[in-house]
Amino acid sequence: MPLTLSRVAQDIDHFPKMNIHPTAIVDKRAELGANVSIGPFCVVEAPVTIGENTRIGPHVIVLPHTSIGAGCSIHAHAVLGDLPQDLTFKDAVSYVRLGANCTVREGVTIHRGTKPETETITGEGCFLMANSHLAHNVRLGKQVILANGVLLAGYVEVGDRAFISGNAGVHQFCRVGKLAMVGAGSVLTKDLPPFCTVRSVCLNAVAGLNVVGLRRAGYDLAQRQAIKRAFHTLYQSSLNVSQATAKIRQESPAGVALELCEFVEQSKRGICRFEGQDEELDD
Repeated sequence: MPLTLSRVAQDIDHFPKMNIHPTAIVDKRAELGANVSIGPFCVVEAPVTIGENTRIGPHVIVLPHTSIGAGCSIHAHAVLGDLPQDLTFKDAVSYVRLGANCTVREGVTIHRGTKPETETITGEGCFLMANSHLAHNVRLGKQVILANGVLLAGYVEVGDRAFISGNAGVHQFCRVGKLAMVGAGSVLTKDLPPFCTVRSVCLNAVAGLNVVGLRRAGYDLAQRQAIKRAFHTLYQSSLNVSQATAKIRQESPAGVALELCEFVEQSKRGICRFEGQDEELDD
């Protein structure tokens, strides 16, 4: 049933312990945790779940089949749970699931999955800056940072603690690996392996390793050296991808280097080339 201003008082009375602004429209069927705050002119429909201690700023729209974890901060004009921008969508029940302790800044849009019972997911502690967009079926790991204007197309996957800089775009079905860093204005139409960096305004070009990010994440010297050796084998030897991953497995049958190897082996779109190479790394 559509919400109207005539139902505002009734809905607010249904949540007597909540800090809900009088101009907000909150469906009384919505499930709100303790100490939830909802600002002016928001619309919260149902079924929706909002975890405890979450703060929702003014003019935020939370649409059906959306769940927001505890301790999140949702800023003005964000829209969570709208229908996917996909011509194949057939009014299926699908979901948006936002992990705990996420920050969603102004104008962010996150869309539901396309197929029935599919979902768009962000892990815990993600920071989505202003006007970034998560299309249908996107999956973010933990503590991912998207700067202003980042555009993630459908079915994009981003690993834990990856950083994607302002106005970068990622093509549908692409993956960005763990602790990777993408420069501002860059475009990815291939998979970016874990721990790698892409300079600003580049297309599918790996510049090197995210050494600062690895240190901040607590990777010790031995781990960083193992990753460096694997990177050299993959990108700076004369081996093709299959040969490189076989060598990495032989030299590092376990540990962090194997993460890079497994990511590459699972790639369906191919991986980004090294700067200076004319073509993407394919067999």
